[in-house]
Amino acid sequence: MKIALVTDAWRPQVNGVVTTLVELEEGLSALGHEVVLVEPTGFKRFPCPGYREIELAWRPGRKVAQMLDEAQADAIHIATEGPLGSAARAHCLKRGWAFTTAFHTRFPDILAKALHIPERWGYAWFRRFHAPSSGIMVPTAGMLDILRGHGFSPLKAWSHGVDLSLFKPLEGADLGLPRPVFLYVGRVSYEKNLEAFLKLDLPGSKLVYGVGPLEEALKRKYSDVHWRGVVPRPELVKIYSAADAFVFPSCSETFGLVMLEAMACGTPVAAFPVPGPLDVVDPQHDEHDGGVLHDDLRVAALAALQIPREAARRRAMQFDWAEVCHQFVSHLVPSCHASAEAVTKSSQNLHRLVS
Repeated sequence: MKIALVTDAWRPQVNGVVTTLVELEEGLSALGHEVVLVEPTGFKRFPCPGYREIELAWRPGRKVAQMLDEAQADAIHIATEGPLGSAARAHCLKRGWAFTTAFHTRFPDILAKALHIPERWGYAWFRRFHAPSSGIMVPTAGMLDILRGHGFSPLKAWSHGVDLSLFKPLEGADLGLPRPVFLYVGRVSYEKNLEAFLKLDLPGSKLVYGVGPLEEALKRKYSDVHWRGVVPRPELVKIYSAADAFVFPSCSETFGLVMLEAMACGTPVAAFPVPGPLDVVDPQHDEHDGGVLHDDLRVAALAALQIPREAARRRAMQFDWAEVCHQFVSHLVPSCHASAEAVTKSSQNLHRLVS
């Protein structure tokens, strides 16, 4: 099946959405699907306000329309709500093509924190964006409940996965810091609630890998924290493996892929009991828990030190990419270029491959 995948988030950007979509594209291609990418690198771009390291396509409408017309894709998926996603949405509506979308990022929450506007305004705009979609793919049960409460429809559960062949425990990994090492990996930005971690009174060392608009200000304020910037993704295996606990302070995630990467390397997670961590780390409070969730993040961080590393790894192993690809294909709808039977058959064939 030929699938057009439209995304404003792509390499060289470094974030969980890019990681998810890159691995999705690779997984679909490995299973025999042809993926036609519409992503920013082929367009004139401008820095995203407030996130200058992220470049967005400038006035991409005509080129997006041409690319989609030429693709003649069996199914069209719009992964993001930026300029490329908006252009693809407009063209699909103009042509009368069906398409699916995804809700990867809680932008209404980000806008509320950064611009001090009511969350309901942001959710109202995004609800209108997704309204024509034949299926809004959402990664966690918690986010499904939130979006359902804001009137989004039709919602489809689509979990995410982790590359278990890359992210696995590395014996003897050490970063030369006083233990225990409490690690954070991710963007240093408004929505990540990073100060909830930085201000904690914890033994050992606090370590941060990531960049973002708040980086310089937080570096000055928390000079005792070890700030390491961004490293190539394979190097994260050693970093995760060397940490004693991964602290995830965000309260506005749709998923939180870095938690899965840490757990896959055997590092337990400490987080708040909110959507994202509730689904990824500790949904049933059973023997597969990958960490500790608590309203007091310090309590969670210290308790995470007692979680067996093999338990964290076991939890991560429940998020297999083959099943993620199957879920994705099963939610696709035929555009005008494919029959419903063709898309259904492709989904069934993929199910046989992963079963």
